[in-house]
Amino acid sequence: MNLSHVRKVAKELNIRPEQAESVVVLLDGGATIPFIARYRKEVTGTLDEVAVTAIRDRMKELKDLDDRRAVILESIEKQGKLTLELKQKIEAALTITSLEDLYLPFKPKRRTRGMIAKEKGLEPLAELIFRQDPSFDPGGEALKYVDPAKELKDVSAVLAGARDIIGEWINENAESRAKVRELYLAKGKFHSRVIKGKEEAAVKFKDYFDWQEEVATAPSHRVLAARRGEKEQFLLLRIVVAEAVALQLLKEHFLKKSSLPSPSALEVDMALEDAYRRLLAPSIENEVRLVTKEKADAEAIQTFIANLRQLLMAPPLGQLMVMGIDPGLRTGCKVVCLDQQGKLLTYQTIYLAQSEAREREAAEVVGALVKKYNIAVIAIGNGTASRETEAFINGLKLKDVKVMMVSESGASYYSASEVARREFPDLDVSVRGSVSIARRLQDPLAELVKLDPKNIGVGQYQHDVDQSKLKQSLDDVTMSCVNMVGVDLNTASAELLMYVSGVGPALAKNVVEFRNANGRFRKRDNILNVPRFSMKAYEQAAGFLRVIDGDNPLDASAVHPESYPVVERMARSLNCSLPELMADDRLRARIDLKQFVTEAIGLPTLKDILSELAKPGRDPRARFEFVHFKDGINCIEDLAKDMALTGVVTNVTDFGAFVDIGVHHDGLVHISELSDKYVKHPSDIVKLHQKVSVVVKDIDLVRKRIALTMKSR
Repeated sequence: MNLSHVRKVAKELNIRPEQAESVVVLLDGGATIPFIARYRKEVTGTLDEVAVTAIRDRMKELKDLDDRRAVILESIEKQGKLTLELKQKIEAALTITSLEDLYLPFKPKRRTRGMIAKEKGLEPLAELIFRQDPSFDPGGEALKYVDPAKELKDVSAVLAGARDIIGEWINENAESRAKVRELYLAKGKFHSRVIKGKEEAAVKFKDYFDWQEEVATAPSHRVLAARRGEKEQFLLLRIVVAEAVALQLLKEHFLKKSSLPSPSALEVDMALEDAYRRLLAPSIENEVRLVTKEKADAEAIQTFIANLRQLLMAPPLGQLMVMGIDPGLRTGCKVVCLDQQGKLLTYQTIYLAQSEAREREAAEVVGALVKKYNIAVIAIGNGTASRETEAFINGLKLKDVKVMMVSESGASYYSASEVARREFPDLDVSVRGSVSIARRLQDPLAELVKLDPKNIGVGQYQHDVDQSKLKQSLDDVTMSCVNMVGVDLNTASAELLMYVSGVGPALAKNVVEFRNANGRFRKRDNILNVPRFSMKAYEQAAGFLRVIDGDNPLDASAVHPESYPVVERMARSLNCSLPELMADDRLRARIDLKQFVTEAIGLPTLKDILSELAKPGRDPRARFEFVHFKDGINCIEDLAKDMALTGVVTNVTDFGAFVDIGVHHDGLVHISELSDKYVKHPSDIVKLHQKVSVVVKDIDLVRKRIALTMKSR
C-alpha cells in the first residue's frame, strides 16, 4: 500500500486518511464494494458505495501514473540522458499528460526532419541561432556547413535544416505545449462539416453538417455524435483555435525581446511558425480530441450507469402467473406461460391478422391457456405488431387479467445467447424471447442480468465510449443492484448468483449444479458444502443470500451470519425467541442498542440489524404500476400535432428523455421541453420506467422522429 497515495486520495475526497486506508486494506484483502459499504461501516467510518468506488478508482489511477513514471525514468536513464533536474521534474509530475510532455524529447520516434538535420551535423548551428544573439550572423555561419555531398547545397538549405531542429525543440518543450493545450481547451472550437456528396446518406447527422461549438462547453452527446459521424465517414471533424493567438503565445515564450529583431530571431520566428503548423497544432489537436473524448465518455458512462440502475431496480410484478407474447404478424405470435418463479409451463404459436378463422383459433388458445394456468398478467413485447396484439388481447375481455407492454430491447440478444441456449436448448429463439419478455415483468433484475448491459438500450453512444471503463462501471452498478435487493439462494440463476459479492461465474455455476443435485438449501451455511466455496467467499456473500422458509429465520434477512450472536443476545435479553423478536415491534422498541456495542459491532451496524429485523428481506424496489397506452394510436402515422398521450420513459440522456407512447418509435422530450422551469439534467425531472403525460410537438416521418413536450399548454 502506498500511504502517500492514500493521504492524497483522502484529501481529494475530503475524508479521513484512516478511512481511505481501511478501504484499501479491505479491497486488497479481496472484499467487494457492496460488502465493505454494508457490513464494514465501523471500519470505514460509514463510507457508502460511491465513496468506496471512488477510493478504488483513484488509487488505481495513481498506481498507473507511478507505473508509467517508472517506465519513463528507466527509458531515459538507458539513453544516458537522465539529469537530476529532469528526474525531479518527472517525479513531481501529477498527471499522465505532464509526464508525457517531459518524456516527448526522449521518446523513441520515427525518423524526422530534425533528426536528419542533426545527422548532417547542423545541431551546433541550430544552438547558436536559438540563442538569438543580436551580433550573430546566421548566414555567415551557415556557409561553413554547405556540403553538396550531404544535400546541403547552399546557405538556404543549411538554415532550413537548422530551423527543422529548432522547430522540434519548440514542439517538444513541455511549457509551450502546456500553454497551447490550455488555449485549445479554453478557446478551441469543434467544427464539423459533411463530406461533399454524402449529404443524403448522412441525413441522420444533419445537425452536424456545419456545426461549431466551444470545446469547453460542448455537451458530451454532441461530441460523441460528431465523432461517430466522422468514424462512419460522413463528417469531417476538427478542433481549431485562432492561429494568431497561438503563435503569439509561442513567440512570447521563445523570442527574445529587442527593439529590432535580430537575424537569429527571424530564423527562430520562421522555425516557430513552421513548428506550430506542422507539428504542434496537429499534435495538440489530437491530444485535445482525446481529452474531450475521455470527458464525453465519462459523462456518457455516468448517464448509462444512472439509467441501468433504474432499469435493474425497476419494480417487479412479483410472483404471479404470467403469459408472455412476442408479437409477429407474418410468423405468428409466440405465446408462453410461466409459473410464479418464472418456470416455463407451455408455449404455442397464434396467428393474427391473417384470417378470421385463425383469429378465432388464437382467441380460443389464449382463453384456454389463461384459464388452465390461472394467468394474472399478459406481457406483450413492445416491438413490431405489439399494438395490434394488445388490441386483440384487450378485445378478448379476459376477466381479472391485466395486459402490460414490456420493453423487448435486448430480448433478441438473449434469445441467441449461450445463456438462453443452455437454459432452453430445444426451443426456438422467438420462444426464448417470449420467456424473457414475461420474466422481465416478473423480476426485471433477475432477467436483465443475463444480458450484456450495452444491448439493453438505455445508454448514450455506449458502443463509442471506452469499453473497458464502461464494463467496469456497468459491472459495479449491476453488482450493487443485485446485492442491494438480495438473492434467493434456492431459485436464483447462475447469471444472477455470479453478481453476488464474493461469488463470481465459477462458484455460481457450482452452486446451481449442487442445488440441482442435492435439492434446496435449508441454511445459509449449507453453501459451504458447494465445491470450492471457501470461508472467505462465504463471508463476502452470506449477507446478500436469502434462504426463504429455511431452518433459521435470520437466513431470510440481510443480517450477516457474523451478527447472529448479537441478535440472539437481543432475544435472550427480552426472554423471547428469534421469530417473536422479528414479529413484534414492541419487543424491538425495548432494545437499548448501546448495550450490544462491541469492538467488532458498533451502532451503525446495530441500527441496520434492528431495521432489518422489522422487515426481514424487504425488497427496496418500488411498487409495480400498470400503464395503458391510448387506444387507436398504433403507429407513427396515427400521431398528430398537439395530441396528448400517456407514455413510459425508456431512456434518459444528457439531452432529454425518450418516451414509449406505443407506436414502435420512442418520442424524444428534449431537455428544454421537460418542464416550464430550467432543467439542469433530465434525471432531475424524470426516471426510467416513469409514467408521464406528453403532448406531440412535431413528427418527422422521414427520419421516424417524434418530438414531445411535457410543458404546460
